[in-house]
Amino acid sequence: MPLKLAPKKQAVEDPRHTQAVQNYESGLRALQERKFEKAKGHLQKVLTGPNKSFVDRAQVHILTCEKHLDEPALQFKSTEEHYDYAVSLINTGDYVTAREHLDKLLKQNPKSEYVLYGLAALHCLTGHVEESLATLDEAIKVRPGLRFQARNDGDFQNLAEDPRFTELLYPDPGTESEPEEQEEPSAY
Repeated sequence: MPLKLAPKKQAVEDPRHTQAVQNYESGLRALQERKFEKAKGHLQKVLTGPNKSFVDRAQVHILTCEKHLDEPALQFKSTEEHYDYAVSLINTGDYVTAREHLDKLLKQNPKSEYVLYGLAALHCLTGHVEESLATLDEAIKVRPGLRFQARNDGDFQNLAEDPRFTELLYPDPGTESEPEEQEEPSAY
């Protein structure tokens, strides 16, 4: 006599679990976008879900959100101070954050020669040769004396053999102006 197998029961997914997964995913997305308040709200909803492993992970991410929310926002007294901070980020190798700060400074001061110069150095350090040359050219047009500074700046060593860099720093005789006597910001 053949054995009869009972029909398989269809697994019914718990709607609370589905909601917890959606909240967890939304929380992670917001966390990656650095929207900590929003991420924390989504992740707190996961805490009431049925899945212990999601609850544990959500708690870890909530702590991360709280840490970032508790950090005071950076306050700079001047553009120069903000620039110095960006340069310190370059010097520690945090190029992504440095670029964010320099881009912000450039939006506030589009013709600031030292911000353009710092951005050119950052472009060079990160291997963006074309951007470095274009930005350095802009900075030198605003303040020709920067060409003398760039000649001895180690941040531009990746461009040392590039003829376009040489042309930029050593223009034809008679077209080069004397270095300007201006107070320079620290770091560059």
